[in-house]
Amino acid sequence: MNIKTSYKEALNNKIFEVISQASQELNVESYVIGGFVRDLILNRDFKKDIDIVAVGSGIELALQVSQLLPNKPKVQVFKTYGTAMLRFEDTEIEFVGARKESYHFESRNPVVENGTLEDDQNRRDFTINALAISLNSKNFGELSDPFNGLEDLKNKIIRTPLNPDITFSDDPLRMLRGVRFANQLGFEIEENSLNSITKNAERIKIISGERIVDELNKILSTDKPSLGFLLLFKTGLLDIILPELTALNQVEEIEGHTHKNNFYHTLEVVDNICPNTDDVWLRWAALLHDIGKAPTKRFNKKQGWTFHGHEFLGGKMAKKIFERLHMPLNQKMKFVQKMVMMSSRPIVLSQDTVTDSAVRRLVFDAGEDVENLMTLCEADITTKNPNKFKKYHSNFEIVRKKIVEVEERDHVRNFQPPITGEEIMEIFNLQPSKEIGMLKEAIKEAILEGEIANDYDEAYQFMIKRATKIGLKINAC
Repeated sequence: MNIKTSYKEALNNKIFEVISQASQELNVESYVIGGFVRDLILNRDFKKDIDIVAVGSGIELALQVSQLLPNKPKVQVFKTYGTAMLRFEDTEIEFVGARKESYHFESRNPVVENGTLEDDQNRRDFTINALAISLNSKNFGELSDPFNGLEDLKNKIIRTPLNPDITFSDDPLRMLRGVRFANQLGFEIEENSLNSITKNAERIKIISGERIVDELNKILSTDKPSLGFLLLFKTGLLDIILPELTALNQVEEIEGHTHKNNFYHTLEVVDNICPNTDDVWLRWAALLHDIGKAPTKRFNKKQGWTFHGHEFLGGKMAKKIFERLHMPLNQKMKFVQKMVMMSSRPIVLSQDTVTDSAVRRLVFDAGEDVENLMTLCEADITTKNPNKFKKYHSNFEIVRKKIVEVEERDHVRNFQPPITGEEIMEIFNLQPSKEIGMLKEAIKEAILEGEIANDYDEAYQFMIKRATKIGLKINAC
């Protein structure tokens, strides 16, 4: 690994020079600490945020820095937390006073006292995040590394700076962060720290759903999320956070009939979809697409193992998971639910003769999300038989071509009926009634079945014939 050693030259952003000057004017020490330092040393593309710790008031330092910068950017002050934040160019800089923390068992919110740089490094989650670089004129660019974080970076190790039981029990979110960093960086969690996560897994219950989901989203956003989810599974965290997922880790055998392990299959599907989408909600759909299989699993002597209706039940379960974890219940949830409920539709099409009417219904039901649905279903191909793998992908190509052909000809995506309910009321002089719905449904079905084109004139003629059958007459006026 190419580890940087010259940190003075690396701190070439003008903001560090300004912070150093402000620190000198206030007679406080300041350091850049945490993720920025870690990623700087690793030569990673780091995020556009920087954490500054002041041995003194972080708020005062932020205000002084603002005065020295062009345009004097606005400082957001968070007095409750003793922090302040300002934006310089495209970077967010957060300032905090060095502090030491103590925790009550039932809460992850610490009791905070002013402290030294060493106190502040002691409270950090991992050695690789406790690295600090001086911004003081006397030793600008000098690295402070009290826990051998540099060695852990070289050896690709995630380790807590203090006793892991204390670190994780104090703030259980750190367990998820440890898994996330291991997944993001391709590091291993050191054995004592990993054992401690397993020991303290139940403590995750005091963490809010929003915080948990933020970490899960970051794990899902990696190139290979299965690595993170296997760690969550191994430590017992996943069973607490997403028991619907771990319930899939059951393989039964009756009369020589077994079924695949749907838990490991699911993780493979998630990995498969990652090269084809950065959309975290489509990745969530991949994660949840089979959760309905555990409660719907049945054994039938003729068919073997079945999972009838698992997609429909899975969609309902997905909504409950979103509610439990305080995830957004807006279009994002509806999208995931829709993908889960429709996840087998293209697969069925790819195995049977692909009829125009079946494709029309698929496009009608999926709407603008049909491409995402196809991406999910292609990721769902996890067979290790090369002939089957090739055949399934070839069949999906046929389905994709059919979708394009049908859409160009019939325009059923985001389908709007050629004749509106208001027009039907006017044509037949009707008040709102069930007959209007019956006619609209009949027109829609005729278009989807290919009996008529998605065209006003054909729909009108069809409607007149259908209306006559149910005793409706055209308004003579």
